[in-house]
Amino acid sequence: MKIAIIGFGAASIGFIEKVGNSPHEFHIFEKSKDIYSSSVSGIRADGKLFVSNEMGGDIEIDMKIQRQLVEFYLNKTKNKEYETGKSFHNMKYYEEFYRFGFMPIAAEFFHLGTDQLAEVLSNIYEHFKSFKNVNFHFNSPVSEVEIVGDKVKLNKTDEFDACIVSVGRSGHKLIKSIIGNYPELVLENTKLDLGIRFELPDHIVSELNKEMYEFKIKYRSKTGYMVRTFCNNPSGYVVGEKYEDFITVNGHAKMNEKSTNTNFAILTTVELTEPFNDPIGYGSNIAKLTNLLAGTNKVILQKYKDLKNSKRTKKLYRVLPTLPAESYILGDINLAFPRRIIESIIDFIEQLDKVVPGVANDDNLVYAPEIKFYSNKLSNAHFKNMKFIGDCSGYTRSIIYATAHGYLTGDEFLP
Repeated sequence: MKIAIIGFGAASIGFIEKVGNSPHEFHIFEKSKDIYSSSVSGIRADGKLFVSNEMGGDIEIDMKIQRQLVEFYLNKTKNKEYETGKSFHNMKYYEEFYRFGFMPIAAEFFHLGTDQLAEVLSNIYEHFKSFKNVNFHFNSPVSEVEIVGDKVKLNKTDEFDACIVSVGRSGHKLIKSIIGNYPELVLENTKLDLGIRFELPDHIVSELNKEMYEFKIKYRSKTGYMVRTFCNNPSGYVVGEKYEDFITVNGHAKMNEKSTNTNFAILTTVELTEPFNDPIGYGSNIAKLTNLLAGTNKVILQKYKDLKNSKRTKKLYRVLPTLPAESYILGDINLAFPRRIIESIIDFIEQLDKVVPGVANDDNLVYAPEIKFYSNKLSNAHFKNMKFIGDCSGYTRSIIYATAHGYLTGDEFLP
């Protein structure tokens, strides 16, 4: 078989690792110009690998497979250097969070660091490139996928026996195009996570960071929305994240370079009902409105006190941002976000302050927007020769779960 793979990300890495040495001919189409481009792979953050049955996606992934795939990534490092630990293995912390209404999420983590992730991806690329039947096509965006008889056509020209779509969440334009032609693929499309990136001095959360590095908690706010933490970065950096037509904010941490601040996301899960059917469009428009207020290629930065009081921040105090000044504008996030989202975030921070005093300090920093898209849940049973894997399928939300989704889907293509 001649098989097309769209996107070189975590899910396609898992897929190729499983079937790359089979008799099939594989062609990987990646829109980035080369493996070293910052946008390649869809693995945008700092290489946190989680082993957990409580987070990462809406499919069941055996813990043994998760650990096997973690080891695959760790073996692609130069000296096998990484940070590791377990969240909430200490019942003292579990009970304290639980007492104040939080649901602690248990997980093992392995942190590669942004500075090492590029090396890991490069080594994976070189590993796959050595397979005689695997062909890479960089600077090759795919804008259209069409089923023609028993074949699949890409961009109306290239013809394949099968197509694996692995474009991550950033490939929403292609996914929208596909489901526009084949709406029957959509099983569910009502959810997204909308929130902020929160930054505060390391010393406020030093004990927590030392204990578990990555703390993950959920909380049912007074608005009824579920709020959660995501991507904690001790001594880390806030960064911009560019999509095709808007900018959001993210965070990362490095192995060999540290700041004096910790940052993490606070995300509110929004699940809307009929006739709503475009969570990506809803989140994208909020991001664009925020960018409109902030200016070209910028996000909004605000002191926490000003967020609570719906006032524009004009001057910072004590806490200095790790995001470069040219990437943000001091403003008021209330002008862009629905009030119910803001109230949910404030309620979460005030409650968290009861467990970790200082989290709700007036001069801690709030960046917006941070959005995590839940892609439409798509059917892999509708077409025999077109499969969706990883985050773009709507079933995964982490590197390991996406990798595992690709790895397990590979079983269908083994001789």
